[in-house]
Amino acid sequence: MISTAIRLARVGSRSELAAAVLMGLGYPCVMIAALIPDTWMFAAAAAVTYAADWYLHQRGSYLVNRLNKVRAGLPIRFMLRQLLLILLLARAGLAEEPLFYAAVAFFLLFYGLQAPHGALTTLIRMRRTLPVVTRNVDLHAVRIPDAPPRALLRRSGQKMLHLDIPAMAGVVVAAATGHHAIGYAGTALSIALALGYTAALVPYLRRRRRVPSGPAVLKAVQKWLGEYQPTVALYFSGSEDSAYQVNMWLETMEQLEGRPIVVMRERGLVAKLSQTSVPVLCIPGGQHLMAMKFDSVRVALYPANVGKNIHMLRIPTMKHVFIGHGDSDKLASVNPFSKVYDEVWTAGRAGRDRYAIADVGVRDDDIVEVGRPQLAPIQPWTGVPKNPVPTVLYAPTWEGWDNSPGNTSLLLAGENIVRRLLEAEHPVRLIYKPHPFTGIRNKKALAAHERITAMVRKAAAERAADPRWAGEAAAAQGERAAARAALARIEARLAELTKPGRAGGDEAEESRVSLADPERLAEIKSLRAEWNGAYWRSFGWWEHTVVTGFQPALYDCFNESDAMVSDISSVVSDFIASGKPYAVTDSAELGAEEFRRQNTAVRAAVVLSNGAGEVDRLLAAVADPAADTLAGARAELRKYLLGPDEPSSIEQFDAAVRALTAKAEARNAGVRQRVGEQAIGELDRESDAGGQGAEAEGNGNGNGAGAGGTDGAGAAAAAAR
Repeated sequence: MISTAIRLARVGSRSELAAAVLMGLGYPCVMIAALIPDTWMFAAAAAVTYAADWYLHQRGSYLVNRLNKVRAGLPIRFMLRQLLLILLLARAGLAEEPLFYAAVAFFLLFYGLQAPHGALTTLIRMRRTLPVVTRNVDLHAVRIPDAPPRALLRRSGQKMLHLDIPAMAGVVVAAATGHHAIGYAGTALSIALALGYTAALVPYLRRRRRVPSGPAVLKAVQKWLGEYQPTVALYFSGSEDSAYQVNMWLETMEQLEGRPIVVMRERGLVAKLSQTSVPVLCIPGGQHLMAMKFDSVRVALYPANVGKNIHMLRIPTMKHVFIGHGDSDKLASVNPFSKVYDEVWTAGRAGRDRYAIADVGVRDDDIVEVGRPQLAPIQPWTGVPKNPVPTVLYAPTWEGWDNSPGNTSLLLAGENIVRRLLEAEHPVRLIYKPHPFTGIRNKKALAAHERITAMVRKAAAERAADPRWAGEAAAAQGERAAARAALARIEARLAELTKPGRAGGDEAEESRVSLADPERLAEIKSLRAEWNGAYWRSFGWWEHTVVTGFQPALYDCFNESDAMVSDISSVVSDFIASGKPYAVTDSAELGAEEFRRQNTAVRAAVVLSNGAGEVDRLLAAVADPAADTLAGARAELRKYLLGPDEPSSIEQFDAAVRALTAKAEARNAGVRQRVGEQAIGELDRESDAGGQGAEAEGNGNGNGAGAGGTDGAGAAAAAAR
């Protein structure tokens, strides 16, 4: 019931739900206290509403946004509380007292100060907003001053409104005790604080505190592009949850020959990028991007099919390639939009065959097999479990944009899969890692995810209390404590290294200071690898685990597991690189034979029905190599899906970039030649016309000047050639 209430209220936890309930009950209590009147009841109820409001804002609760949409936003809630205080004074017989008029005057003046304060904060933010956001780009050509102190601008409206607390407290105490001086002091203090807060913002409007104008910044970026001369660009646009789609390509970009660059469109995604040495240029405005000159770029790579791709696709001097963000049998892998690109790069032969079968207009000549460079971190299977208890990863995909029952196993099979794994005759360890988009469209999928999470955590608690595992837990206690201490140390150091500039710097300041530092990046990569090892050591090899968020990464979960259960998605294709046994759920109930026929990645999988009774076959293959009848099929499928092992994927990818660069250069040279020939032809025609006119004029004058005019035009044409 509590879970249902949490979902309905759109809050993230029980504590948020409790705060929401207290706030909802607090305002009626404030009103009742004002009507009775009861001063101390009013004070207690008002304090509860202040505390609940503050907590929900601190947690970033979605309920706050909902209240704004129904015209019960923060300013309204504060004004309501203040009006009820005026009502309390009137009901307490103080309507003719100077305290009453002082309170009314204070609230009018206090709200009068909200407008200039809000205008100042908005103006400062606007003037510090660059038309671009950068990483690893030297913007020394423009002067970007330090950001104002974070305390001045972060939640500025909320802070300004809370400055009424001294006045509210003073007036309430004055009404209760009869010492009106306390009320006057409280109102004076609130006004002084509000005036001081507003005045503290004024210096940041001075010219030397502002960032340069948009045109000046864009000019500096264009100058940097001219100096850096990027040759290959990774272009990305997407939602706030799609950063993983660009992050998976960053390491590949770092390894490419030439001078790579990442071009992005959404400001919010820049902060979610993994650390990289590749220059990152985020240009949110379409007009700014289209005005930018990328003359040196010859190849543009696109991980996603989105509308904003058109702003880069319009540039004819570069070749455009769809590389995607995964390899799977989903319909998205054969999107007809792919026709707009010069080439489509797939991992192996399977991708080429998908387009041929789909017949969506992508020519076979335009498909290039390049492997999957991102799969290099995936460790191959040794043939036996790495721990005494086998580890099975359950990694379902999300529900998708349609209502197809085959999208995700969560809805119909998820709980059955988890239950059978948790209750297996021979114990296994379960790692549950759902897709980051789970539940964003279908609330039933979110509810199923929450139930599965509860099942796994309950099973983990029961296993921890089971005497069979008590000895293992006691023996590993020291190592696990050391691992947790290492995690805290690593995370503290990573926080120092991954945040460019000083604490409190804004987007503009970070663009100025976030330059590539090879030593820092090397330390970050080393620490991340160390963090991953410490994370898994902090759990027992028998301990069930729920992994959400982006760390540990999916491939780290692959390496920790001995088998996987998943759905039709790129997760399956990637896992095949490990050579480990895997199962795929036929949630649409097509039947095993038809399911395999329609989905290439299932050819070497154990096919699960929604009842998940076939899980035992997967567990048998993990425990006993002799029972693994699909090992040969997995090896064959791996080559078909992901391409050959030699040359390596990064070598294949780099070769494809070089080949397409050559095509772009040839095209541009041909255009220049044709344009030059056309210009010469036009000059010839103009010269011939001029010569004929001069000849006619000379013949008319009878002085023979026409011959000279023709010779001069001919000389000019010859010089042009």
